Amino acid sequence: MIFSDFGKAVNQMFDGRFLKVLAMGLGLTLLLLFGVYGVFLMFLDWVTPDSFTIFGREVTWIDDLLSWASIALMALMSIFLMVPVASAFTGLFLEDVAAAVEDRHYPELPDVPRFPWTEALRDSLGFFGILIVVNVLMLILYIFAGPLIPLLFWAINGLLLGREYYQMVAMRRIGRKAANESRRRHFGKIWFAGTLMAIPLSFPLINLFIPILGVATFTHMFHRLEPNLAALTPQPSGPIR
Repeated sequence: MIFSDFGKAVNQMFDGRFLKVLAMGLGLTLLLLFGVYGVFLMFLDWVTPDSFTIFGREVTWIDDLLSWASIALMALMSIFLMVPVASAFTGLFLEDVAAAVEDRHYPELPDVPRFPWTEALRDSLGFFGILIVVNVLMLILYIFAGPLIPLLFWAINGLLLGREYYQMVAMRRIGRKAANESRRRHFGKIWFAGTLMAIPLSFPLINLFIPILGVATFTHMFHRLEPNLAALTPQPSGPIR
């Protein structure tokens, strides 16, 4: 059934409202990747006294940032960077993507109060911090995992991303407490869906589209798993208070 949810998300890619959010998301994702990579190259420039050479070529951070070789290396680094980018994405675009999905596929549902930006940012930063800490600790296990490193990487990040995306999508409709209970009820399905999301995040270019498709997919997943809860009228004080 998760593949059906993903299929619905992909089919909406050419919806005008969806394309607008997609364009904004792709733009900011690329800017974030370029920014992180630029900081990385500036750090290299700072720790080396002058320029340095790779295969006989002089490298400076500005020149390297704008070169084709830099873009190729950034694509390679995006395998690792896109997991935290996908986590940060939820606080920026979840409301717009989820609303677009619901307006098209679930128009009979009552309106939901706008997700407060400060609350979304707080939760997104909290999840982001957990993801970073867990992945740093996992570096120790990666040393002993050998050929199982990709499977371990996908499983751990799938657990974390699935938890985050489902939690925040559900909170829009049913509040924090009910979202936690729903997440626990469907723990295995959410982990599986998160793992399916983490796998394409490891592939350059394809991974640029995954955060927005992830929000849309988990929106469909929530409505499929909890149709009765999703149909409830949200509290006037807001869905996550």
